[in-house]
Amino acid sequence: MKQLAQQLGDGSMQVLDVALPVAGAGMLVVQNHYSLISAGTEGGTVTAARKSLLGKAKERPEQVKQVIDSVKQQGIVQTYRAVSKRLDAYSPLGYSSAGVVLEVGSNVQGFSVGDSVACSGAGYASHAEVIAVPENLCVKLPATADLACAAYNTLGAIALQGVRQADLRLGETCVVIGLGLLGQLTCLILRASGIKVIGLDINGGAVKTARQYCADGAYEITDPTIADAVHRATGGIDADAVIITAATKSSQPINLAGRLLRKRGTVVVVGDVPTGFEREPDYYKKELSLKMSCSYGPGRYDLGYEEKGFDYPPSYVRWTENRNMQAFQDLIHSGAINLDYMTTHRFSIDMAPDAYDLILNRSEAFLGIIIEYDAGKGQPRKQITLESADREARSDSIGIGFIGAGSYAMSHLLPNLPRDGSVSLTGVMTSSGTSSRSVAEKFKFNYAAASHQEIIDDDSTGTVFIATRHDSHAGYVQEVLRAGKNAFVEKPLCLTADELEDVVDAWDRYKPLLMVGFNRRFSPLARQIKTTLGDGPMSMLYRVNAGSIPKDSWIQDADIGGGRIIGEVCHFIDFMTFMNESMPTTVFAHALQNPSNLQDTVSISLEFENGSIGTICYFANGPKSLPKEYVEIYKGGIAARLMDFKEMEILGGTKPVRKKLFSQDKGQKAMLEAFLVAVKNGDASPIPLRESLASTITTFGILDSLQSGRAINLALPTG
Repeated sequence: MKQLAQQLGDGSMQVLDVALPVAGAGMLVVQNHYSLISAGTEGGTVTAARKSLLGKAKERPEQVKQVIDSVKQQGIVQTYRAVSKRLDAYSPLGYSSAGVVLEVGSNVQGFSVGDSVACSGAGYASHAEVIAVPENLCVKLPATADLACAAYNTLGAIALQGVRQADLRLGETCVVIGLGLLGQLTCLILRASGIKVIGLDINGGAVKTARQYCADGAYEITDPTIADAVHRATGGIDADAVIITAATKSSQPINLAGRLLRKRGTVVVVGDVPTGFEREPDYYKKELSLKMSCSYGPGRYDLGYEEKGFDYPPSYVRWTENRNMQAFQDLIHSGAINLDYMTTHRFSIDMAPDAYDLILNRSEAFLGIIIEYDAGKGQPRKQITLESADREARSDSIGIGFIGAGSYAMSHLLPNLPRDGSVSLTGVMTSSGTSSRSVAEKFKFNYAAASHQEIIDDDSTGTVFIATRHDSHAGYVQEVLRAGKNAFVEKPLCLTADELEDVVDAWDRYKPLLMVGFNRRFSPLARQIKTTLGDGPMSMLYRVNAGSIPKDSWIQDADIGGGRIIGEVCHFIDFMTFMNESMPTTVFAHALQNPSNLQDTVSISLEFENGSIGTICYFANGPKSLPKEYVEIYKGGIAARLMDFKEMEILGGTKPVRKKLFSQDKGQKAMLEAFLVAVKNGDASPIPLRESLASTITTFGILDSLQSGRAINLALPTG
């Protein structure tokens, strides 16, 4: 299928041939008939992408700081990989469309194949022939709906939420500052609600259009008579509310809003403007209220609502983003608002890049720009075959496919695979068609797959890497093992005890090579420490300055990410298991209580079979300036220190041993080398599966200990 995308590095645009999306749980696959270009938001995105690296840096100083911090912590090579991955990737554009349902995923209620729907969401309702959208970001339309008008769905919901925030009553007056697409929609909704509307804009053409179609009065923002006009139009009362839909770095809109309002009036910020208003004379003396309007409404940015399909009860949250979308579509279908005048330009998907040239060059006046799709064309699900001439495969090469290839895989796994022909990269499938194609092109895969099953069923693929979100690991591992293929899975292996049992059953039956990506045990500094200390009882301390992650992150979600203990602490358990060469038997943990009720500042005590003890201090409340990981190990009068996998010190021997690397090495390259040797020779996993299972079981024990407040005896795997 065709999809419009741009490369963030230079802002170049292409209409790509990408694989069709899959109807995952809670998702609808929709064939777009129309999608709307948001000239303000998307134009800004494209403009930023076309700036030089220096220009990008000036516009995003916070990201520059992140790059500097990354160089300090991980070194130049890893930082370069992370930045280039971002700049080289194809980024989808668009977030508002309408079409017809092709497939309905599991757990979706109220939709059927053939339904007309309007869709929303960046990364979902893209400019593509076919899209996959969560059910709460779709609304069902009447069979007779005008899909071109319905494609205004997202901007209409944003405008409606701004109107709701203004909390106006029939007969009151609202000033709308900014008469672009969002401002015009706001004016239409206000008038349909019985509100008197006065529009302001810097552009004379926009003012003229608003005066003709959607406002009772409209003025250029530089007109010195605006305040008098508002005063007269309201019978001397002044405006009850001002909604700002403009995007500017100037403080003029926020200060002008104060001058136009009556006492105790309301300013609602929908657009992107500074809020550093002048306190005197208006905001203070008039006791004005300033409100921010959050996108489409309640539910926006809520993982549970948007991705998992949970709704807010109407008795508590009357207008969610989905109900706002539905209300907007009802206004269109009932004829309460008329959008016919808004669409000034239409482009086919093949000519979509020309639409952005029009926006950026402003070669002619425009308002609503629609992209049209050939709705009658069938869309067969197929892989996208690519040229891979840069990687000459040998007859004995290892065929490797990737299910998932996000940030970690592109920074630490794929770049460390050999390029000498010993490995053949067959297929890759990621969460979207554009990212699959980006990865396939960058790392010279043979094809971008339309589904994970294509990779598993491919006879040329003998080994599958799984680097998806945590909740999918166990399922993919089982499918790969049942196909008799080797599996490398990023941590964690699974999220629940039931999943672990299913994985073990699959491995017991087919016994291919299974390895979890516990890389730290392969670090050269860690291996040198282990060689020096040998085996036997030892005491270990592992301090992790983990940093905070917001509660609404997918990582913190128990169903998707598993939380930070299952998702990351497993690394440090495995490291200790490797160092003392025995398995954990008992765990006790206690967490620092915090307002968010997150269990990510934790002290964990471990006992091992051979008598070793270990303490993991996993702290989310430290400063970024402190290195992330610090290890101390004591045994027989010798102490070893490991600082962030860059520096090492061993004391207590005949003479101190100190070593410092140029850049951080957490062992990813050595881990992959060991794994590939095992694959080639038909050996067992370089990390004994029993140890990986024990690390997983221990994370479950940590959670049990935190809940029960007691030490947990671990049921170790046998064999």
